[in-house]
Amino acid sequence: MNQMFQPSALASDGSRLVDPFGRHVSYLRVSVTDRCDFRCVYCMAEDMTFLPKRDLLSIEELQRLCDAFIDKGVRKLRLTGGEPLVRKGIMTLVESLGRHLRSGALEELTLTTNGSQLAKYAAELAAHGVRRINVSVDTLDDKKFKAITRWGDLSKVKEGIRAAKAAGLSIKINAVALKGVNDAEIPEMIRWAHGEGMDLTLIETMPLGDIDGDRTDQYLPLSVVRASLMDRFTLEDIAYKTGGPARYVTVKETGGRLGFITPMTHNFCESCNRVRLTCTGTLYMCLGQEDAADLRAPLRASEGNELLNAAIDEAIGRKPKGHDFIIDRRHNKPAVGRHMSVTGG
Repeated sequence: MNQMFQPSALASDGSRLVDPFGRHVSYLRVSVTDRCDFRCVYCMAEDMTFLPKRDLLSIEELQRLCDAFIDKGVRKLRLTGGEPLVRKGIMTLVESLGRHLRSGALEELTLTTNGSQLAKYAAELAAHGVRRINVSVDTLDDKKFKAITRWGDLSKVKEGIRAAKAAGLSIKINAVALKGVNDAEIPEMIRWAHGEGMDLTLIETMPLGDIDGDRTDQYLPLSVVRASLMDRFTLEDIAYKTGGPARYVTVKETGGRLGFITPMTHNFCESCNRVRLTCTGTLYMCLGQEDAADLRAPLRASEGNELLNAAIDEAIGRKPKGHDFIIDRRHNKPAVGRHMSVTGG
C-alpha cells in the first residue's frame, strides 16, 4: 500500500490540519452560493430548486469560518458556487480575505467563475489581491454554448475574460469534456486558450446530482482524449502544480499548458489536500462522499471559536481515503445526490 495511505494517529495540532492518512489539509474551497445564472447540462437540472436564502450563512459568518481555517493552516482558498459573483456582498468577503494575503497568512485567494459577471468585477477582484482565476468555457461555438449552459451568452463571457486580462489576472480555462458535444473542438480550444496566454484544463464529468439526463451519454474518458490529441500535438509531462488535482503537460506546438482532471479514469485522491465548505456551513471532507460535518451550529453557538475549532478537528479526523465515482450503464444514477453547485466546483 502507498505509504501516504497508511492510517496514522496524526490529528490536528491546532495550527495544522492533518487527516488520518497523513495528508495536510491546506486548501479550502468555499461555495458562497448554490445559485447560478447558468444551468449547465452536466451540472444541474434546468428547473432547479435552490436553497432558501434564510438557510445561507451571512457574509460575516463565511468570513469567520474562513478566518478559522486560515488560523488552522489553510494557505489556499478558492471561492466557488454556483456562480460566486452572483452572491450579494461577495466583494465584501473578497476584501476581507485579502487582508490575509497582505499579512502572509494566506498564500493565494482564487475564484472559479462562469465569466458572466467578470466584466463588472474583474478590476475589483485584482484590487483585493486575487491574482488567478478559473473560467469555465466548454465550447467556442455560440449556439453550442447556449445549449450547454441553457442560459449563457458566450460573447458576455469573452467580454469578461478580456476585462480580467486587462486587470492583470492570470486565467485558466476549464472545459468539461462531453462526448459528442465538444470532443471534436478540443484542439481548437487548445489553440484559442494558448493563443490568448491562458492555460486550459480538461475535466471529466462527475456523477453528482440528478441532471435531467443520462451521464453515460456525456462521459468522455480523458485517456481517450489525450490519445487523440497526441496525433496532432506533442504533449510533454511536466511537474507544474497549482494546488489542485490537475496533471499538466506542455503542448510543444503552442507553448502552452494543458491540464487533465480525471476523477473517473485516474483519480487524484492520494494527494488530496482539500476540503469543501458550503454556503450553509456544511463541510464536505470529500467531493465524492456523503459524509459531512455541520459547522454552522458550533459557529453560532458562541462568539469564540473553541467549539468551531473542535468541530473542524473532528471533521478532518474523518476525511476518507478517496471517492468511489463510477459511470457506466449499471451505475447511471449519481454517486451522491447533491449537485456540484451545492458542494462547490
